[in-house]
Amino acid sequence: MSARTLSALLFLCLVQVGRRGLASAPELREPPKKIAVIGAGIGGTAAAFFLRQEFGASVKIDVFESGSVGGRLATEDVGGHEYEMGGSILHPLNLHMKHFVDRLGLSARAEVPTKLAFFDGKELVFEESDWFIVNFLRMLWRYGLNSIRMHMWVEGILDKFMRIYQYQQFGYSFTSAEKMLHALGGDAFLSLLNQTLEEAMRSHGFSQAFINDVVTPISRFSYLQSVRLHALVGAVALSGTDSGLWAVDGGNKKVCSGLLYNSKAELISARVTSISLKTRPSKTGSVSSLYEVNYVGESGSAHSLYDIVIVATPLHQGLSDISFSGFSPPVPSHFPGRYHTTVSTLVQGVLNVSYFDPARAPGEFYVTDIFTTDKEELGVASVSAVNPVHIPPGHSRSPAGRSKVWRMFSNEPLSEEQLRTLFVSRERVLERRWLAYPSYRAPERRAPPFVLHQNLFYINSIEWAASSIEMNAVSARNVALLARHRWHGQTEKVDQEDLHARLRGEL
Repeated sequence: MSARTLSALLFLCLVQVGRRGLASAPELREPPKKIAVIGAGIGGTAAAFFLRQEFGASVKIDVFESGSVGGRLATEDVGGHEYEMGGSILHPLNLHMKHFVDRLGLSARAEVPTKLAFFDGKELVFEESDWFIVNFLRMLWRYGLNSIRMHMWVEGILDKFMRIYQYQQFGYSFTSAEKMLHALGGDAFLSLLNQTLEEAMRSHGFSQAFINDVVTPISRFSYLQSVRLHALVGAVALSGTDSGLWAVDGGNKKVCSGLLYNSKAELISARVTSISLKTRPSKTGSVSSLYEVNYVGESGSAHSLYDIVIVATPLHQGLSDISFSGFSPPVPSHFPGRYHTTVSTLVQGVLNVSYFDPARAPGEFYVTDIFTTDKEELGVASVSAVNPVHIPPGHSRSPAGRSKVWRMFSNEPLSEEQLRTLFVSRERVLERRWLAYPSYRAPERRAPPFVLHQNLFYINSIEWAASSIEMNAVSARNVALLARHRWHGQTEKVDQEDLHARLRGEL
């Protein structure tokens, strides 16, 4: 047999296989005509981006936002430079955010060295050195191998969570956060929601001194909640001490505006007030469902009909007043649980170094981040020297004796007395109050589903497992896949178990 004949036979075989594949593939519906996304934070704008990928160029995507694009990703101007007020750091394993930055032509912000310390209200119980080996020996002397074991424990949890990127690459999606977590790591992974961070770490042999002095300050900095939050979100908090943390040059909110532009969605500056289920007969004689979105904008009240609706704002008291009508079973306007109040305060001024270390001269104090333990009575979870969202030429770490911008996280607004205690002098003070993330507990209540109705989806369900910029991007991808699968009646890639073993076999 000649090489040409063999090539022809191979080609015919491939054609026949392709025909059989096409013959067995389910016939897809026409794509939806209109999709609404409610909320233009990272979840909503990422959803618009992924929905465009899943449904193509013909679908009209409207994004409703009553405030600023970016949501909880926001900046404030101090002295002619912008500073992050909300979500400010990204992990090196945040693959969706890395993809967004590459796709949108953005870049990571230039790095400025940092120096961390933990404060118990009386003294600095630990302070970083500029030398890794010194930090290692200090931790080893005070806490044994607890620090190394903590990073290994967190890495084991992150390794399981990283499977979600492979699942989503192959088009798999989940109808609830619990089913997603179970697919990632089984019962053991899901059980992290049912025990506190402190309980989980104690069961793994971590010392109480290490938990009090190190783990608690990190948890308070990340979520303004102590080690009594559940273990999964606690592990996410601890991952914030890994090396390689980064941020977007110009501000993390630039990702949101970039995704919105890239998705070719229309931004509607309006507040959504209600979503109603409507039915109408189709050409085939069947009845189709549509969603009427009612909203109030500058021109007054209006409404539009949509085939698919994505809710990308928390449906909780104080964060949303959207009502739902015509649904059976009913869709609640507010799900159980509450969001935690976070006060972010920017101060341009000179830090009172003597409050943290009376023996230290201000010109010798180069600590940039001070995280506090539960013993700290002043009422601040952290005090951090923050850099502009774009690092100007010649910018470097300076001692606390010079005026610069500091950011405090606290549960309550800082009083004049508190500010006088923390600062020798102040040139400017800016404050923003957020309902930034859920108030976590263990065992955690069941999260709301991703699917509220046939083609009505809820992105912020994921926040009850853990709230972060990347978690909302993961949820947005999951919801976009769910929307596509449910629109076309494809169930084979929804809520599948044993995916890790299955995909490993396919590869």
